[in-house]
Amino acid sequence: MISPLAYVHPSAVIAESAEIGPFAYIEENVVIGERTVVMANASVMSGARIGDDCKIFPSAVVGAVPQDLKFHGEDTLAIIGNNTTIRECATVHRGTASKGKTVVGNNCLIMAYSHVAHDCLLHDHIIMSNATQLAGEVVVDDYAILGGGSLVHQFTHIGAHSMTQGGTGVNKDIPPYVIAAREPVSFCGINSVGLNRRGFTREQIAAIQDTYRLIYMSGLNVSQALQQINDTLPQSAERDAIINFITSSSRGIIRGSVG
Repeated sequence: MISPLAYVHPSAVIAESAEIGPFAYIEENVVIGERTVVMANASVMSGARIGDDCKIFPSAVVGAVPQDLKFHGEDTLAIIGNNTTIRECATVHRGTASKGKTVVGNNCLIMAYSHVAHDCLLHDHIIMSNATQLAGEVVVDDYAILGGGSLVHQFTHIGAHSMTQGGTGVNKDIPPYVIAAREPVSFCGINSVGLNRRGFTREQIAAIQDTYRLIYMSGLNVSQALQQINDTLPQSAERDAIINFITSSSRGIIRGSVG
């Protein structure tokens, strides 16, 4: 299953059911899981750990050293979960001493020309559309969707089940369940279509809407809105996820829409 035209370092650990295409380049200190396909001209570099059932398309690069001037050759990792697809010319760099690893979770789709920088943490079921660019140490939670050409500032946190419009510059944290768009990036409602597709009930979606009405449409500042939410809205997993996200935000959350 390994093309004779590929370069595979003798110490690389390749599952027997994996496929390595012609002119693929596999360095030492690499692990590639069962049924994973590394296509022609793709590069899997030292420190890469690729799970089962992944697809690495032509000219993609996993595990290259980070573009961080503070990096001095530390032994770090780039970890790709199971059933994740990395399309043409996408890049996933390995970590630095800051976190020690860059992680892309299970069932993710990293579309063509996208970039995942050092020490990012992407959870599961994430879609990065074409040419999305993540700077260092970005965290993206489950089921988030980033529209094509999105630019995400370092240390930003993007919440679960959110959707970011293509071409958006993201320099603030995006809370869970919302649609983020415009310039500067703003709250543009909740991602009700995505929530319906993922099986959220009407009651759950209503609880999310009620929570964000107080945050973005009540005229209260964020601290006042959170207090009002705690005082007036019934406890739910969705309400608490929003509160916990906002209270732990280091960059501050996106602004409300201005019309």
